[in-house]
Amino acid sequence: MFNIRFTHPLKVFKWVFSLTFCLISGFASAQQAANFPGKPVTIVTAFASGSGPDAVLRQVTEKLSKLWGQPVLIQNKPGGGGFIAIDSVVRSAPDGYTLIQLDSEHLAALPHLYKSKGFVTLNALDPVAPMFRTPFLIAVATDSKWQNMKDLIAAAKAEPGKVSYGSWGIGSPGHLGGEELGLLTNTEMTHIAYREVSQLFTSVGSGDVQWSLASIPSSQGIYKAGKIRYIAVATPKRLTIMPDIPTVAEAGGPQSFFVNSFVSLLSPKGIAPEVRSKINADVIKVLADPEVKARFDTFAFEGLTWSPEEIRKNAELKEKTYQKLIERKNISLD
Repeated sequence: MFNIRFTHPLKVFKWVFSLTFCLISGFASAQQAANFPGKPVTIVTAFASGSGPDAVLRQVTEKLSKLWGQPVLIQNKPGGGGFIAIDSVVRSAPDGYTLIQLDSEHLAALPHLYKSKGFVTLNALDPVAPMFRTPFLIAVATDSKWQNMKDLIAAAKAEPGKVSYGSWGIGSPGHLGGEELGLLTNTEMTHIAYREVSQLFTSVGSGDVQWSLASIPSSQGIYKAGKIRYIAVATPKRLTIMPDIPTVAEAGGPQSFFVNSFVSLLSPKGIAPEVRSKINADVIKVLADPEVKARFDTFAFEGLTWSPEEIRKNAELKEKTYQKLIERKNISLD
């Protein structure tokens, strides 16, 4: 029972108005979630068509479309460090009908790489649903004399700045992961950024660059062609699909050197909690589908079951690491 006394009629009016507004707003949000989606949903992705994230997104959207009874459309807008995709989404209505697929580097590293823009990704976008986390391996040329991480680190210590590693762009996991390895081993290595992933691994295979971090989908072609080999995987445990490849720690590297990237779906800021919860639950349901899981397994992608709050928390943890690495070398894309 409420036992409220008001001494002025205006206070009574304000209290009733406020309560009524809250009830109506809550009812409207619940109705919006119950009816979602009532029209096609568009997912903008910062990844190129044919890439690993794009390939699994297409399978996930196919399942979502069947579950929702509405088309789920994909728009590929790669480039610009993610800003091409982000700029096309941030001014859209936060109603769940326009989502964006980004990786953890877009969330955690981008604000520090483009300081002059003053753009903080998680201030403009709300995490909605998780997709997957991908591990990275250490790739060298097939004829490299390095057999393990101990050999790589010894070479870097013997000739500071002479050992080179490549990546698919400044501020990418391949770049920042290399910086972290240098920090953990007290070595200096030279970073070389490539515009194309295929060009990167061709250069690793030919020995033009001595090593790189590599995901399975981006490097499998040249790996199967016998041009590169993996000497370690930067994960706490070995990969199920490649059980013969040791972890970095097992191969003589730092115990705490783990490199991964996670991909998630986000909405323009202000999405209704009920709609966000529905999308989150439905995406996680689709990720548990055996066909989707099998597809993820071919890439060693780990399907995630994170809540929106967990996506944000994991992005914030990565941001602390990335900020330290970026500031240490004054890395910038401004």
